[in-house]
Amino acid sequence: MLTYLEALRAILDRSDFERDRGTPYGQRNWRLARMEELLEQLGNPQRAYPSVHIAGTKGKGSTTAMVEAILRASGLRTGMYTSPHLHTFRERIRSQGEPISEEDLVVLAEEMLPVLESRPQVSVFEAITALGMLYLARQQVDVGVFEVGLGGRLDATNVLTPLVSIITSISIDHVGVLGSTLEEIAREKAGIIKPNIPVVSAPQRPGALDVLRGVASGQHASLTVVDHDWYWRSLGPCDGGQRLAVYRRGHEARPEYPELDLPLMGRFQLENACTAVAAIEALRERGLGIADEAVRAGLAQVRWPGRLQVLSREPLIVVDGAHNAYSMSQLVQTLPECLPYDRLVLIFGAGRAHNPATILDEILPSVTRAYVTQAAHPKVESAEILFGVVQQAGVDTEICATPLEALGEAVRTARPGDLILATGSLFLVAEVMSAWAEMNGLPGYPCDPPGAY
Repeated sequence: MLTYLEALRAILDRSDFERDRGTPYGQRNWRLARMEELLEQLGNPQRAYPSVHIAGTKGKGSTTAMVEAILRASGLRTGMYTSPHLHTFRERIRSQGEPISEEDLVVLAEEMLPVLESRPQVSVFEAITALGMLYLARQQVDVGVFEVGLGGRLDATNVLTPLVSIITSISIDHVGVLGSTLEEIAREKAGIIKPNIPVVSAPQRPGALDVLRGVASGQHASLTVVDHDWYWRSLGPCDGGQRLAVYRRGHEARPEYPELDLPLMGRFQLENACTAVAAIEALRERGLGIADEAVRAGLAQVRWPGRLQVLSREPLIVVDGAHNAYSMSQLVQTLPECLPYDRLVLIFGAGRAHNPATILDEILPSVTRAYVTQAAHPKVESAEILFGVVQQAGVDTEICATPLEALGEAVRTARPGDLILATGSLFLVAEVMSAWAEMNGLPGYPCDPPGAY
């Protein structure tokens, strides 16, 4: 039998077309037919359960977690597929909220190995997606909730024919891969819209919304849009989270959901929650029995770590996985609304694929001091390059070899009223979370063995 490390390597040691972020879709070796052929050999596990499919630039992971939590609170047996992960690969594939076990992953990897060896062109993400779909079938889930990896039209998850498709906020990201304009990117995201399958969209800028409307109309798919058909109203903060009301158009005086608790901070999470609720309503219309109480209980219990998460109050330490210019601009706007502070101290590390300079442009005007570093992952930008960008902006900065060192320095020099923010990528966030646990003798996070990546 394979070891867990060997099983991971069997999946990850493949052509990684997804890591090539500079080649446009049309020039890549991507085709949905290859994914369909792979799944055919595995018995088409994606057809064993109904599904929900979620694309978007910002908020698709949070919305995926919210939809899954509500479905699970309703008594349904749920599966969830997301990417990337924070601490361990196993977080990407979940049943009933729990990550796939090492033992189950090994069993499925061994089963898939002969098929994968006969198909050398199958990419890393395609293999992971197939494994996730197979696992959820073996778990006999009632419904699977799937987050798109990149784009939508040619993403490996787009073999699904879901009960409902969801598209969260669309912004400029992966330029040169998905397109250079908002409309081009929106068209790739809209590729998940299927004939006669209802679509729920978060609020969109006019160009993106025009594209979604056009594609939905061409597919005879009903389109529900938050801020047009469903609305939300903030009811203020509560216990590290916030409350909101959600209502249909014309029902502001008597909301369908007059008070919902959400244990996630940030105004953008209210938008995600309203999108999730609108999608649940669409699922009800497709025949799923979901009580109002399940909506309340699911949102109240949702967890999505590493996103505007407070690790400590004294000193005030926050981690957030903002990894593109748009998400960083949203974070800069949201922080003072949620957490009052005097000075912003930045711990920054980023992946090469997301143009770190444009991300830093959004936050450096607010920063008093910065510590730049790099996580232990092959896809990250070097700390030396980040140091040059920050220094050129005139911000007092220091280069640190590891996130642990950066966190230690930031904490050592922190003043009362400082907010220490670690952001730029989920790779960095994961290592800062682990570093804080180590510094304080707290239980560590599950992790994968050295050499897995």
